Amino acid sequence: MLNKEQTDFLLVNAYNAAIRAGARIIDIYTGDADFAVDIKSDHTPITIADRDAHELIKKYLSQTRVPLLSEEGRDLLYEERRNWDLFWMVDPLDGTKEFLKGNGEFTVNIALMHNNEPYIGVIYVPYIHKIYFALKGAGCYLKTDVEPDHEALFDLPQIWSDTTRLPLCDKANEPIRIAVSRSHNTDETFEHIARIKAGHPAAEIVEQGSSFKFCLLAEGTVEIYTPGKAPARKKVTAAKTAKDKTAGKLVRTVKAKAPAKKSVKEEKAAKAEEAVKAEKKAETVKKRATVKNDNNKADRNSK
Repeated sequence: MLNKEQTDFLLVNAYNAAIRAGARIIDIYTGDADFAVDIKSDHTPITIADRDAHELIKKYLSQTRVPLLSEEGRDLLYEERRNWDLFWMVDPLDGTKEFLKGNGEFTVNIALMHNNEPYIGVIYVPYIHKIYFALKGAGCYLKTDVEPDHEALFDLPQIWSDTTRLPLCDKANEPIRIAVSRSHNTDETFEHIARIKAGHPAAEIVEQGSSFKFCLLAEGTVEIYTPGKAPARKKVTAAKTAKDKTAGKLVRTVKAKAPAKKSVKEEKAAKAEEAVKAEKKAETVKKRATVKNDNNKADRNSK
């Protein structure tokens, strides 16, 4: 278990690294230079902003002497990292597709993993100047008006000042709100939504890119996040998990109501209807076969 001094030191470093990386990303996002887009082996895009943010975070966090596993870093073999009990897990630019679309829905995700569980989570949303952070056992917090800063050097009192503990509300929205990805939905996503709407027909859908969906969960702005079928990458979800695990009541599970069971009378009627349909189908097949045989006989007789 990390002591308070160690935890504070690591939080300060993650916090400042996220803001500095956000500043570099915003420079590229608002600048005139080409984004230098390439496609990775998993068929997802990577830009100069992803690469620069990775290098910046890697360099800044090196002073902690804690190893780093990054979405945009080199692939580390399991044998190399199997004994890590403390390491940084980073996605330097989550929401690259949203970055390229120009909608501002991208984040910087930094998590500290301790014994394979999220211990600290920081998510910075540079375009709207919001930062979310969480500490295991201490809750989840939001700080607004945090502008991108290449020289960010917040100390602990500055980090904690003017923060708001999440969630922002103590009850579910009416109607409930469902967050979905803006760019990664699948048929399974919409099937899940349909099941939820069976019990909550007025539920509203909120499309959102990147890990900011989890920030909305933490706030209580939405009740449910419905992902697609593809498994999320560990490096993408670690900071989100740290935040959501420490947020107490903020993640509300809203179960879709099961379809109402049919009465015995309705079941019998349905079975009878199926039997009638099956019988009619059999009669149709039989008639078609008879007509075909008659036609074949007629052809043979004509010859």
